[in-house]
Amino acid sequence: MSRTLQNLAAVVLAGLWGLGVYLAHGHGRLHALDRAESALSGFRLILRGVKTPPDLVTIVEIDDATVKQVGSYPLKRSDLARIVDALAQLKPKVIALDLLLLDKSSGDGDDALARSLKAAPAVIAAAAVFSRSSQSIPLKTDEGPLAGLPRAERFLLPLKTFSESAQVGIANLTTDQTGPRAIPMLFRSDDGIALSFPLRVAALAVGAEPLIEPERLLLGQLSIPTDADHSLPIAFYGPRRTIRTIGAATLLSGEADPAAIQGRVVVIGTTVIDGGDFFPTPFETLMPGVEVMATAITHLVAGDVVLRDRSVRLADGVVCVLLPMLLVGLLAWRRSVAGLVAAAALLLIWIMATSLLFSSGIWLSAALPIAATAPPVILFGAVQLLSGRRRAQYFATKSRLLEQFQAPLIQQWLSKDPDFLAEPVRQNAAIVFIDLSGFTSLSEALGPDRVRELLKEFHALVDKEVNACGGMITSFLGDGAMILFGLPEPAPHDAAKAAECAARLCIGAAQWLALQPQSPGSSLGCKVGAHYGIIVASRLGGMSHHHITATGDTVNVASRLMEVAARHGAELAVSDELLRAAGRDCALYDQGELTGPHETPIRGRSGSLAIWLWRSARPRPS
Repeated sequence: MSRTLQNLAAVVLAGLWGLGVYLAHGHGRLHALDRAESALSGFRLILRGVKTPPDLVTIVEIDDATVKQVGSYPLKRSDLARIVDALAQLKPKVIALDLLLLDKSSGDGDDALARSLKAAPAVIAAAAVFSRSSQSIPLKTDEGPLAGLPRAERFLLPLKTFSESAQVGIANLTTDQTGPRAIPMLFRSDDGIALSFPLRVAALAVGAEPLIEPERLLLGQLSIPTDADHSLPIAFYGPRRTIRTIGAATLLSGEADPAAIQGRVVVIGTTVIDGGDFFPTPFETLMPGVEVMATAITHLVAGDVVLRDRSVRLADGVVCVLLPMLLVGLLAWRRSVAGLVAAAALLLIWIMATSLLFSSGIWLSAALPIAATAPPVILFGAVQLLSGRRRAQYFATKSRLLEQFQAPLIQQWLSKDPDFLAEPVRQNAAIVFIDLSGFTSLSEALGPDRVRELLKEFHALVDKEVNACGGMITSFLGDGAMILFGLPEPAPHDAAKAAECAARLCIGAAQWLALQPQSPGSSLGCKVGAHYGIIVASRLGGMSHHHITATGDTVNVASRLMEVAARHGAELAVSDELLRAAGRDCALYDQGELTGPHETPIRGRSGSLAIWLWRSARPRPS
């Protein structure tokens, strides 16, 4: 399968994975994502910061100061009646009592509280009892818009004397390890459907009964979007007392500000430290339950609701499919730092977009797209890493193999400049030729295997000495080699290096030849020629293969100088031009005997050339 098809398959599979995660979550599976979403929504609330709530609700807290003033906890019904009476005199819009009044008390406190509740529009709390910890059930389309309501075994209702004096709402929350995340607006049991405490209070405040429609409530002129099970997501405004709060003790002492009560929804609840009605929130580790209820009531009365309806959930589905496809596509499209940067930028844009939308009241899921995106991206990245490692090993092996067929300096230069010598270049350079004499007759006596071993040893010797002097072997010519000093670029010391290399080749070859067997009738020797002048450096070859070499009169003369050396019984014949360019400090003056200059004719060339003959100071092999 081609790489393009592999990448396309990876993109499609990533999209299918995201779709599967979205559908599985929509069918009530993957509950761990709900807990993760709660944690991430809390983080986004902190990023959003404290938000000023609509000034419509006031909390009256029964705190430690109130308990100290009245002398008992829980408060007597008569003391609760005094608080409600004090509130009623200040003309609130609604009095909401977030307390369970289930048991009959002694004395006439119940009657006093019942009379007080009749003095103003009031709502009191009830509770739902469930047979299991989960309060939601799978949707059943044949049951209509109420199919997703939490089903309770029964309701814990207040005493009849109180329920006849005030309206009743169910005060249960949907919570997890991170705290309250939603409040169901409706509950059902075998006896019927009951409104939640916040919804009952909000309906009384706006003076209209709620109308239930799929995924929304109509409350007077307000359209309240809800989740699939008619639950209201909670987005806290800030830490404790962000919503206006006064102590019940100030009411009892007559010190409360009437402006904080008049025309407002007033929620009464306990904040006593030992009361136990506390929940963790992103802003506060211990948030009183009364403030949770006041937050939900504010959402409903002001229409300040976090949007988490069908359209938002459909957007989640689109993100779950497209985000992993795009990220995998970017990683496949540019297998480089650019691809990683593009993928990271896309991920950052998505994070910023969800955070901004959340701050604007649109709750796009964060946990769901992460679950849809992370596995395919991580898997694809791991496969790419493994494949990249294998490809790197392949190219490293290939590079090491190619290094054996091209000079390292040329390889490095071509990697920096792919157009190196695309056009021929004329420049000064030093050329050295080396060749074995008597090798042909020796080959007939030794056979092909031994000849191959001798050539391998000879080539290794030449390679060692040339690399030590910084030259470049342009080619091995059987039992000889052509060496160039001046590429990739000419340098002032090219001639001196060529002279040193020629001397080292002569000395090293003499030592090596002394160790080789001499067959009868053959005499194995070595001859070297060196010249300096203008060359033409270029790429030569056909469409399938190029090699870099040098041509010109300088190259031809250097090659002919080997004949001159052999004719005069010398190891090296070097031109006067090379010696002048190398200077008096070159190695030829120190490591052997140099005689000349000799005006010598060069085969195939008109005129003569001043050359020097060099013999090493080491003993010649016999």
